[in-house]
Amino acid sequence: MTDDDDSSPFTTPLPDDVYSTTEKAVIWTAISLGLAALAGLMLAYDTVWTETLRPIIWEPVVKDAGAAGDAGYTPQNTAIYTLSMLGCVVLLQALFRKWKLPTDERMTLALIAWVCLAPVLRVLEDADFFSSSQDVLFISPIIHLHLAGWLVGVALLSHLLAGRFDGHHGDEAQEAQATLLGGLLFVLLMGHWYFLYRPAYAVHDTEFNLATAGLALTAAVLWATIVWTRAWPAITRGMLAFATSAVVMGVAHWVQFMVTPWEQESGFASGELTFWPIWVVLGLPGLVCYVLYRMGKEDAQQLRLTGYTAGVLPGHVGIKQWEEEADVWADHPVEFLSNKALLAHPMVLGMVFGQLCDGFATMVGIDMFGYGEKHPVSNAVIQYGGSINEMLGIDWGEGAWLFALVKAALVGLIVWLFVQMRVEQRQQHFRLLIVLAVLIVGLAPGLRDIGRLMLGV
Repeated sequence: MTDDDDSSPFTTPLPDDVYSTTEKAVIWTAISLGLAALAGLMLAYDTVWTETLRPIIWEPVVKDAGAAGDAGYTPQNTAIYTLSMLGCVVLLQALFRKWKLPTDERMTLALIAWVCLAPVLRVLEDADFFSSSQDVLFISPIIHLHLAGWLVGVALLSHLLAGRFDGHHGDEAQEAQATLLGGLLFVLLMGHWYFLYRPAYAVHDTEFNLATAGLALTAAVLWATIVWTRAWPAITRGMLAFATSAVVMGVAHWVQFMVTPWEQESGFASGELTFWPIWVVLGLPGLVCYVLYRMGKEDAQQLRLTGYTAGVLPGHVGIKQWEEEADVWADHPVEFLSNKALLAHPMVLGMVFGQLCDGFATMVGIDMFGYGEKHPVSNAVIQYGGSINEMLGIDWGEGAWLFALVKAALVGLIVWLFVQMRVEQRQQHFRLLIVLAVLIVGLAPGLRDIGRLMLGV
């Protein structure tokens, strides 16, 4: 059945540059809400800001950034953040699709690196590294908006400066692109260090020799990543190289704190360095991901050779046609190879690792090290686990083991749904942004928790 078959009862998927009715509704809703908020701030400032947005959103952020630290989330701001994230997923995927941004495994790896950067910086804020004038930049949700600004800048400049070499695989073109990206990203990294890290040095009466030496390692990682990503599009090449280098820069400051800890304004630091939780929090999820990768590696390679993407239908076929003509498409590579191939995809592996990391880190942190939970829903699960402990006469822990079990069950459900899911060509950006949202609420807090456990903050 072809696109020209007028007898087909199925509708051909919309072109990528055409918005669906739902997407139009979300775009206009976002515009309307933005204009309404702006009008409210101008015409009813006290009602909109002082009495509503400030106590619900801004004051918890300021409190979290202050000396007390770790302000909890409320049901109100949790609902606002969740709905805003879902709205952004629908809105941005429509825009990204129209702009023809890549959605392949390379882009997935680049975005995972940016998700990892957020907890690296957040742990430094937990360790009272940044000055009081900067702290608010590293508190959720502002840290994600802040880093989104860096991400957009890096992606845009990388594409504008070096994108003209995309698709040219000759040595001369690749060397030119690498040189341009290397120079651009090095300048941006130094700007990242100058504006975010350097002001904090004056706040602490501590030598930062190791952190400064880490800049050399940062530059080396930057160039190594550029070399490793030869033949990648400039946009994903630049995004991955900057994010991995920035992570190294942040971890270098972790090491500095381990060797010469600076004075804590909050007084929360225990002064004890703990490394064994790494084997539980990172090791077990890593082992699970390794098993999944081995299970799906062969099918992923075979599917890649056919020219199709795991879980993505051929361009002329819609979801309804695929499902109602299941027998026709049963032998198609996308149908019989995707289930296992997706197990080896960075999207699935990232979600599995992130959710398990968050679950194990929460269990270890709360049940063994006395940390608390900020999110009301997660805390309710933990409290129920504590009730089960009391019923069974168990004195160990606060019940966070139940949270880890829930996360493990959630991972199983996510994997099952994801490998069964088929999307149209125009839905690839939606799938990628859903994965990014899951990573932000799973991988980011999990890595932050293990960072805090290691540094004792």
